[in-house]
Amino acid sequence: MKSYIVPIALQLLGLAVIVMEIFVPSLGLLSVMAAGILLYSLYLVFNTISFSMGMVFLGVDILLIPVILILGFKALGASSLSLHKKLSSREGVSSQAPDLVSWKGKQGEAVTDLRPSGTVMIDGKRLDAVTDGEYMDAGTPVVVTLVSGNRIVVDKIE
Repeated sequence: MKSYIVPIALQLLGLAVIVMEIFVPSLGLLSVMAAGILLYSLYLVFNTISFSMGMVFLGVDILLIPVILILGFKALGASSLSLHKKLSSREGVSSQAPDLVSWKGKQGEAVTDLRPSGTVMIDGKRLDAVTDGEYMDAGTPVVVTLVSGNRIVVDKIE
């Protein structure tokens, strides 16, 4: 009966090291340690106890390791170690400057060559803008067709 104690203890230690790897960043060092501990435990079972008991241990490992990983990552998501704050516009967070939306439809002139990005002058204000891929010379009259995030897209006025 004593021959089972060391392999079972090593199996439990290996599973505990897997859980530690989830919570402690170790660049994979703990994963390598866990694999070594689990493999050594299997080696002991196959060589000192029996082949059939080794297969039982291997089957238990194949079932338990994915379960431990799933439960560990779920616990990590619920723990204080992970970011729970979601940034939303309802809370006042915006990735776009509020005044940029007002530029849509306004007309101006290209200050620099737009190839496809450059500077435009609209209502006396210099703005960074892009085209849909076409090249425009400086001085070309433009209109703002799209404001997406902090990106202002302009098109040539025909």
